[in-house]
Amino acid sequence: MKSRLLIVDDDEEIRTQMKWGLDAEYDILLAGDRSSAGGLFSEHRPLVVLLDLGLPPRPADPKEGLTTLSELLARDPLTKVIIISGQGEKANALQAIGAGAYDFLPKPVDLELLKLLLKRAFHVASLEREYRQLQQLQGESFEGMMGTSPPMQQVFNSVRKVATSDAAVLVLGESGTGKEMIAQAIHQCSARKNGPFIALNCSAIPEALLESELFGHEKGAFTGAHVQRKGRIDSDAGGTLFLDEIRDLPALLQVKLLRFLQEHFIERVGGRQSIPVDTRVIAATNVDLKKAIEEGRFREDLYYRLAVVVVHLPPLRERENDVRMLANEFLRRAAVKAGKSGLCFDQEALRVLSIYSWPGNVRELDNRVRRAVIMAEGKRISAEDLELTDVSPLNQAGSLKEARETVEREMIQRALRKHSGKIAPAAADLGISRPTLYELMEKLDLQRD
Repeated sequence: MKSRLLIVDDDEEIRTQMKWGLDAEYDILLAGDRSSAGGLFSEHRPLVVLLDLGLPPRPADPKEGLTTLSELLARDPLTKVIIISGQGEKANALQAIGAGAYDFLPKPVDLELLKLLLKRAFHVASLEREYRQLQQLQGESFEGMMGTSPPMQQVFNSVRKVATSDAAVLVLGESGTGKEMIAQAIHQCSARKNGPFIALNCSAIPEALLESELFGHEKGAFTGAHVQRKGRIDSDAGGTLFLDEIRDLPALLQVKLLRFLQEHFIERVGGRQSIPVDTRVIAATNVDLKKAIEEGRFREDLYYRLAVVVVHLPPLRERENDVRMLANEFLRRAAVKAGKSGLCFDQEALRVLSIYSWPGNVRELDNRVRRAVIMAEGKRISAEDLELTDVSPLNQAGSLKEARETVEREMIQRALRKHSGKIAPAAADLGISRPTLYELMEKLDLQRD
């Protein structure tokens, strides 16, 4: 199958000549202005475009061609746009390259040189797309975490930046989103990575023992204190202390933690000596701390000491493009442990994975996949194996907008599957125009396949 090449030139004779010279090697698409170029590009998504800068309504002005260049690259940044123009001034060439053009050739064009340049451009474009597809299949792995969705990529960027400092960090996110993994990632990317990483859940330890657990105690400080004991903060010197469920820290210990964050000194229970400690604190919670401040359950000054940098972890329902990728990775891991090779999800399982709201987030997804691997009798994981047989778009969507998008997605996917990715018959089945279908596919991030 020949690769598609879009030629955009206002001169019909030049378009015909180029088609004649290149038709044997490429599937040629022809456009004479910006509007028709955009329509053909949206419909066929060519890897490479030959673009004339001088387009109507002002062929003598490169502005229309440069605008076309920007619009095409905005729709697909991986497209290789080669500028071919009689306006061969160096300023135009530099402006086009600066706007993202792959290369620039002045008219009249040497056909052999053009063929060589096209061959290279198609090769590079194919490699880039293959790499992008591989990334999407394998997932963007960052310190053991996976996610190609924009919200997770933003989280990863925040982790990289904050890891270079010693600032306190507050990680916010629903239960099961991976707050401790984010804390570990910050630690591993920091200069403290060779020091200890200690995690403490503030809600899992009785209040009577929590002070000693955090700050340590001196011998004889209370009944049973037969020896001096370091606390988690002191034991973590040179490393990172992760305090999960920080909202459950008792009021007295909030005062002591605030003092440590301000002065970097601690006093053990039953002791009077101020001990300098070099430990970074990362805290996390799944509740609104500002509301807890208003209710008098959390100190405002401690909040601002902890929230020097705030990292917001998105729930899984807002990471739609990551669900299938994570599910496949969890399936691979669970299958290896269970000694079951060749397992995969069937179509219905993939459908419910996409529309389920995942109230337990990544933890729930992992648990459901592990259970499914154990319960599966054949090579295919079903919705029954995942215990998601009663899932429907309408009872899982969190809003009218989400419900509408879920229904649109399912109907478009069904129509595209029915017609093997062909746009025109799929649009006809849906009762919409081809441009409208393309717009919906772009909005919902759907591909023909």
